[in-house]
Amino acid sequence: MNESLVIVISAVAAAASFMAVALPLLNRQEKRDRYQSVIEKKRKALFEATKESMGKPHNISAKDSFATFYKIQRLFGAYGEKLRDSMLQAGIRDPKAPLYFLMARIILPAFLMFFTALIMWKGQKDFSGGQVFFATFFMGGCGFLLPKVIIKNHIQKRQLEISLTFPDALDMMLICVQGGIGLEQTINKIADEIADHSDILAEELGILSAEMGLLNDRRAALQDFARRVGSGAARSFATAMIQAEQYGTSVSSAMSVISDDLRSERMAAAEQKAASLPPKLTVPMILFFLPVLFVVILAPAVFQAINSGF
Repeated sequence: MNESLVIVISAVAAAASFMAVALPLLNRQEKRDRYQSVIEKKRKALFEATKESMGKPHNISAKDSFATFYKIQRLFGAYGEKLRDSMLQAGIRDPKAPLYFLMARIILPAFLMFFTALIMWKGQKDFSGGQVFFATFFMGGCGFLLPKVIIKNHIQKRQLEISLTFPDALDMMLICVQGGIGLEQTINKIADEIADHSDILAEELGILSAEMGLLNDRRAALQDFARRVGSGAARSFATAMIQAEQYGTSVSSAMSVISDDLRSERMAAAEQKAASLPPKLTVPMILFFLPVLFVVILAPAVFQAINSGF
């Protein structure tokens, strides 16, 4: 019996050790496969768009070619463009995502208002008309703001991860550029190398590499990258690369300066968080630590006084 128990425990421990080693490798491969699938889809879409534009006759105007875009612009205006950028910054690349977002901001409040009113009317407790109106209006407001909060949360998480890993990617880019590799090949190689650490940055760099390789305008590709990512690091990188190409300055020098600036910003942000910890810890200490400390200090004296007859 004891020998069987030892064998079972050993087998479970061996299986746990194997899973502890295998799961990170599987997760890394999954991230790399996801990154590769996104890049391949983008390259295929760009290739098909370029092929269609080359096959069209030259008498078709740009307005006819982008009729759908103009309709959307006329319908939503600047808000539609801003909403599309927000979807891209949140990592949602479905062209219908802005429409789904608008539908969610209409349908979700209506559903929550109807559900709240139904629960309060059919409940056992009687509510006044003012209470029903206030609760219904409150739930409708929550339903209206919930999609925006979710998108904003996704944007903040993505931009934080990109800001943390982008300086390291720039250092690797700098090494490749100084070694004589072109900017497009450099971005493609670094995207493949950094996929194990940040699949989000790898996807964005891979899309940038695909656009630079299949589009004629590098400046437009860099501007799309800055708009799609939305963080200050991506905008600084895109601006520096555009200026380096426009004025003929050194790309490696620009990358070195941007990398130093981003590391300084990251260190300043870490110092700011460290400096803000004491004020944040004041309230938890007053509410949780000090009462327990007073009890520990004063309880022996109180018990001693009680035992002495006071």
